[in-house]
Order: sequence, then C-alpha cells, then structure tokens
Amino acid sequence: MRILLAEDNRDLSEWVSRLLRQSNYVVDCVHRGDEADTALQSQDYALLILDLGLPDLDGIEVLRRLRARGDATPVLILTANDAVSSRVRGLDSGADDYLVKPFEVEELEARIRAQLRRGRGRIEQILAYGALAFDSQSRSFALNGENLAFTPREHAVLETLILNAGRPVPKERLVENVFGFDDEAGPSAVEVYVHRVRKKLEGSDVGIITLRGLGYMLRRADVA
Repeated sequence: MRILLAEDNRDLSEWVSRLLRQSNYVVDCVHRGDEADTALQSQDYALLILDLGLPDLDGIEVLRRLRARGDATPVLILTANDAVSSRVRGLDSGADDYLVKPFEVEELEARIRAQLRRGRGRIEQILAYGALAFDSQSRSFALNGENLAFTPREHAVLETLILNAGRPVPKERLVENVFGFDDEAGPSAVEVYVHRVRKKLEGSDVGIITLRGLGYMLRRADVA
C-alpha cells in the first residue's frame, strides 16, 4: 500500500514515515502543499495523510483540489488545531478522518487501517487464497498456517497480488505499489521482488505466474 504523507514538520514526517515503513507501507513524503498537489496528480495513492498547515498551498486547498478532480482517495487529516470549527471545516472539505497532534502511534495506525479498508470496499479480516492467508488487520501473511517473513517490498508485491488474486496485475502497477518516488526503479526492478516472493511460495498450492504483455497473477495450482 502506497501512502502520501504531506507534513511540513520534518522531524515528525521522518518519524511517521519510518514507523509506517516498518509496518510495510510504501511512503512518499512531501513538505509543501504544492508538492502534495503535484504528487496526487501524478500518482495513485491508497491514502493521503494531510497536515492542514502546509506552506505554499494549505491543506484545505490541497483537499479541495483533490475532490474537485473527482479523486476519492481517502484523506486523514493531521493537525495541531483541535478546535471544533477546524475539524468541521476539514471534514466539510472532503476529509475522511481527523487526528489531532500529539497522537498515539497505535491510534494513527488503527485509523490508517480503517481508511484503507474503506478505500478497498468491504474486505474480510482474513483473506485466504489456497494455503495462503493475509490478515488485513495485522497485515501479515501465513502459508499453511506458518507465518511468512517478507521485506517491505516483497510484502507490497504479495499484498497487491492477493488483493487481486486470480486477476492479472500490470507490472507498472506493481512498480507504483512497491517503490516510492524517491526510489530509482523501473519495471525490470520489480522482477527481483517477484522472484523472491515466488521462492517463498514454492511447494505450496499458490504461485505467481507471468502473463506476457499483461503482468503477473497470483493463482492456485488447482485452477486451470
């Protein structure tokens, strides 16, 4: 899952980014409103975490422009302003949730999970495909009941594939979900992580197949 964090406090943004990456999210971080607006027009995100007090273009204007484009990306506002009028203004401008600084990490992560679930539509907590299971609450994988260990990029590959199990996923989409915009990566780079995930699924009834010209697909061995 790729998240855009728009926060002008660099210490806070680095701290939040590090925590989210440890939870296997891909995070792009910007510090100005115009940067956020540009990123949102050039990249699809599963979630926008938005500070209202951004320079050059404030958070409310970033939000208004996002919704004016018909973009339904879930938006979680972070702000130090806990006034009711500020919360109402943010929600009325199109935000989905609101968290006042300072906040507890556990609450931030819970609110992120809630917005990601809503953004994908209704999804069961445990998503099973053959012997492979994905827990959307803990964002962990198990194979034949045994937990699987993945690097963040491997995790992003398999999460994208299991959420689209049985359907082709273009290589370009995997690149978008696996690499942040500060990473130097092209379509060929994702092949390394697909190969690594394949190796970890070996011997099970689930595998990753390559569909020439279409991308990759997670498929059970018992599906023709």
